[in-house]
Amino acid sequence: MRDIIRDLIVRLGEDPEREGLKRTPMRVEKSYEFLTMGYKQNLDDIVNNALFQSENNEMIIVKDIEFYSLCEHHLLPFYGKCHIAYIPDKTIIGLSKLARVVDHFARRLQIQERLTTEISESIEKVLRPMGVGVVIEASHLCMMMRGVQKQNSYAVTSALRGRFKSDSRTRNEFLNLIRKRRY
Repeated sequence: MRDIIRDLIVRLGEDPEREGLKRTPMRVEKSYEFLTMGYKQNLDDIVNNALFQSENNEMIIVKDIEFYSLCEHHLLPFYGKCHIAYIPDKTIIGLSKLARVVDHFARRLQIQERLTTEISESIEKVLRPMGVGVVIEASHLCMMMRGVQKQNSYAVTSALRGRFKSDSRTRNEFLNLIRKRRY
């Protein structure tokens, strides 16, 4: 990868031997390894048996899970917040594991639509809940820095499963709760 980055620097019209650029290929390689580590992770390892039996059958929400990902079309970042809700069916998961699931799928070359779906499908697979709701709000540097150059736009995607899809009251409760600010 370092040779490719070095060649890219040359093709951009720069000198890879310039003091500020000498170590750039190594730094970029390490950066991309971190930003795409989701390819090397396993969902079962991430969950790590943090599943617990519970009689709770009320909605559980983790809001404002920040994430950073790379747009697969331009290799530019997109970032934002993910909101996850589920209604347990005798099994709950450690709350931090939901954030880890988000990172697992965000740390890949992605599109926001797929990211939303992958998160909801994985929670459904692991927990088998009565319903799952995932909403992602994200800003895309490919729209902000180039192309249409719209600084204040952001995309919202959702994936609703089970009761979140079939029951409008459940769906509305989730959407209203994620709109409310913390304080």
